Amino acid sequence: VMDLATCCESYFSSFSDLQEVVFIIQSQKNSVHVERAQKRQAELLQQAQKIDQRLPSVLLLHSLSDNEGDWSILPLLPYLSATFGKNSSWILFLEEQTNVKLDRLLHILRKFDAEKEWFLGKPLHDDESTIIHHYAFADNPSVFKYPDFGASWALSLPLINRLAEKVKDEPLKSDFTIDLKHEIALYIWDNGNGPSLTAVPELCTYPEKDPRSQHCATTLDTYLPVCGMPVKNEDIFVAVKTCKKFHTERVPVVKRTWERQAALLEYYSDHADPSIPTIDLGVPNTERGHCGKTFAILKRFLSADVPRTNWLLIVDDDTLISLPRLRALLSCYRPDEPVTLGERYGYGLGQGGYSYITGGGGMLFSREAVSRLLASGCKCYSNDAPDDMVLGMCLNALGLPVTHSPLFHQARPEDYAKEYLAHQVPISFHKHWNIDPVAIFHKWLVDDAGDTNLDFSQEGIKEEL
Repeated sequence: VMDLATCCESYFSSFSDLQEVVFIIQSQKNSVHVERAQKRQAELLQQAQKIDQRLPSVLLLHSLSDNEGDWSILPLLPYLSATFGKNSSWILFLEEQTNVKLDRLLHILRKFDAEKEWFLGKPLHDDESTIIHHYAFADNPSVFKYPDFGASWALSLPLINRLAEKVKDEPLKSDFTIDLKHEIALYIWDNGNGPSLTAVPELCTYPEKDPRSQHCATTLDTYLPVCGMPVKNEDIFVAVKTCKKFHTERVPVVKRTWERQAALLEYYSDHADPSIPTIDLGVPNTERGHCGKTFAILKRFLSADVPRTNWLLIVDDDTLISLPRLRALLSCYRPDEPVTLGERYGYGLGQGGYSYITGGGGMLFSREAVSRLLASGCKCYSNDAPDDMVLGMCLNALGLPVTHSPLFHQARPEDYAKEYLAHQVPISFHKHWNIDPVAIFHKWLVDDAGDTNLDFSQEGIKEEL
């Protein structure tokens, strides 16, 4: 039996160099996100120099190839294996907002035998089975752990290499990517044939100045940065999609919650009701998909029928949203760029496919994005086609990126891990079923009791870029 000193000396020599770690920043193509990712990249390299380590590879995810599906990580595994499989020990993924203390990270990684398969991260779990995870582990949802990307997560190269062969031998299914962190964990776990997520307490999502972060190797900046003055209320045109049967059920919720936050708002329906009022766009209501209605809204936005604004927000009548928080977020984006912003989903990303902004959480478009979409001749193949997916196909064909923000939510607060929401300043939630939507709005989307104006002096919300 090897004694402890001999064991540790041998063990530490198997991995000691920061150059054996490949950092991948989960960056996006929008100019704001490219700039943030490049700052994070430079900071990591400078930090490596300060601790007298040879420089590691620090890569920006969006720049690794032209494949739209790379943000879903799995299609990228063969490339990572071929490029780093022989000379590296770990691949660590982090978000633009993730701060890393490299000396602490090295200390943690040395605790694990890099010649074995490891999947490391901060674990999240579901308290109840949820639609966004396809009701996986319905009998005991909390048993399955998946990583909080904000804390960073790491894969050892032996695991990367094996998964890369699996991707090559068994083409990824051409279906939906909804919650990437859960789906990656499922793919790695492989019905018990692969490793489960190993919890690493030093991978954290506390703010860097939080006293609880003293032991942490990673911390997290706020997800709601403020890059200047919030966009003016009068520069966002809000379009609410509804239909006659929801005029008395859902529209009153909008009026009781966030309607008063909007300077410019119209309700679009299949029936003109002057008491709301609603506008009939001449598109019949459909039970599935609302492509015809959404494209009519896009055309109206560019017409003289509505005031000229830089931004268009399209939401469902069962969307709950904080417009003050949205205005703060939009201070970071340029309206002269073709910006499409919201919660990003994917379809068929393993085989080409495309990304799209899922409609329920809210779809935000710059005027430039709407102009390019309509000028391209993009249109619905039927009135009841899924509007968000058709728009995703059009944007993909135009080579225009969709920009993801985790602050938009297609589902209810109950459908997300509590630990995940704990470090967010959410902008929207969706679906009224089995909840009190007015209570949910005031709990999650109002910043002060009775006051829906964002308090920019709040500790933990403001972050200057």
